[in-house]
Amino acid sequence: MSQTVTMVYSAALPILLREWEMSAATAGAISSGYQIGYAVSLLVISTLADRIGAKFLYISSTIGGGLLTMAFSFFARGYLSAQILYTLVGLALGGSYTTGLILITERYASERRGMATGCYIASSSFGYVVSLGLSGFTLPLGGYTLAFHATAVVTMVGGVLSWITLLNTRETVVARQKQQSFGKEVLKNKPAMLLITAYTFHCWELIGMWAWTPAFMTACLVWKGSGAVSAAGLGAYVSAGFHLTGLVASFSMGALSDRVGRARVIMVLAGISTVCSLFFGWTIELPFLLILVIGAVYSFTALGDSPVLSVGLTEVVTPSYLGSAFGLRSLFGFGAGAVSPVVFGAILDWTNPHGLGQEYYPIWGWAFVILGLPGFGAIWAAHSLKKIDAKDRGFKARAEPQNYPSTFKNRSRGK
Repeated sequence: MSQTVTMVYSAALPILLREWEMSAATAGAISSGYQIGYAVSLLVISTLADRIGAKFLYISSTIGGGLLTMAFSFFARGYLSAQILYTLVGLALGGSYTTGLILITERYASERRGMATGCYIASSSFGYVVSLGLSGFTLPLGGYTLAFHATAVVTMVGGVLSWITLLNTRETVVARQKQQSFGKEVLKNKPAMLLITAYTFHCWELIGMWAWTPAFMTACLVWKGSGAVSAAGLGAYVSAGFHLTGLVASFSMGALSDRVGRARVIMVLAGISTVCSLFFGWTIELPFLLILVIGAVYSFTALGDSPVLSVGLTEVVTPSYLGSAFGLRSLFGFGAGAVSPVVFGAILDWTNPHGLGQEYYPIWGWAFVILGLPGFGAIWAAHSLKKIDAKDRGFKARAEPQNYPSTFKNRSRGK
C-alpha cells in the first residue's frame, strides 16, 4: 500500500504531457526526481540502520511517505510543483525499502531467504498493480487530480498499517569489530561489488521501463484507433497486468535461486530482458495481443532478478555492514534509474520531432534500445559471479553462522 503512489504519475503521463505542455525529456525529469530522492534516502537510511536498527527507520519512512503523498495529491498542478513534491515523496519512501530487506534478513535463514525476499519485493509489484489499476479507473472519471487523490489515500493507510504490523517485531543491531572497515567488507569484496554492478544495470533498464511503459501502451492503443483519454486509462490497466507478471517473477525467481543458485538465475533473466528491451519499442504496429505477450515476458524477466540480487548481497556481506552495502548499491542503482527516464524521454523527443502537445509519439524503438544496452553489463557481472561460485564451490559469507547458515552456492534437496 505504501507503494501505491509510485505509478500514478506514469499512468497519467499521456494526459500530463498535453495539459502541462511538457516535452518528453521534461516529463522524464519528474520521474527522475523521484528516483534521486529515493536513492538519497536509501543511502542515508540504509547506512544509519547499521547503527540504530531498521525498524524505527522503516516505520517513520513509510508514514512520512504517506503524508508527503497526500501533499503531492493536493498541490501537484504543473511541472515545478510536481518535480518538487514527487522528489520529496521519493525522499521519504526510499527509507522503507532496504530497511525492510534488513528486517527480513534477520528473520530468515539463507535457504529460505530467497523466497522471503521475493515475496517482499512482490508486494511492491502488487502495490504498482493497485496504483495502475486505481489510475486506470479514476483517470477517465476525474482526470489526473482524482487519480492522485485516490492513490494518496491508499499510501496513507499503508503507512499506518506498517506501524501496527511492526509494533512487536524485534530486531538486532550487530556490533562492528575493530578489524572491520567499509573498504574491506564492501569495496574490496568482489562478489558484493559484482552484485552491486549488476543491480545498477538492472535499475537502469527496470526503472526506465516502468516510467514509460504506460505511455507506450497508450501510444499503441492510439495507433490502433482509440481516443487519447480512454487509451490512457486502458494503458494503465495493461501496465498493471505487466506488474502482475513481475509479482509472480519476484517470489518464483527468488525461490528458484534458493534451489539452483543466484548467479545462474541472474544471468538468464538479464539475458532475456535485454533482448526484450532491444525489441519491445519496435512492436507498436504488431497485433495488440502479441504486444501484450512480449510485454509480459519483458516485465517478468526485468523484475525477476531483483530479489536474487538483494538476497545475494545479504549472503556475501557481514551483517554489521549490510546497511552500508545496501546504501552504496542504492546510490548507484537508483542513481542510474534516475537518469534513464530522462535519457529515454530525450531520445523520444529526438526521434519524434513534431513539437509539444502531440497526441502520441509513434516511434519508440530507439528509446527502448537505450534501456537494453547496459543489460550486457549485467550479464557479464552475473557470469563473473558464476565463475567465482564454480571456483570456490559457493561464496563464503563473512557473517555470523547463526544468521547466515548457508551461502551463495547451488542448492538441492537434502542439503
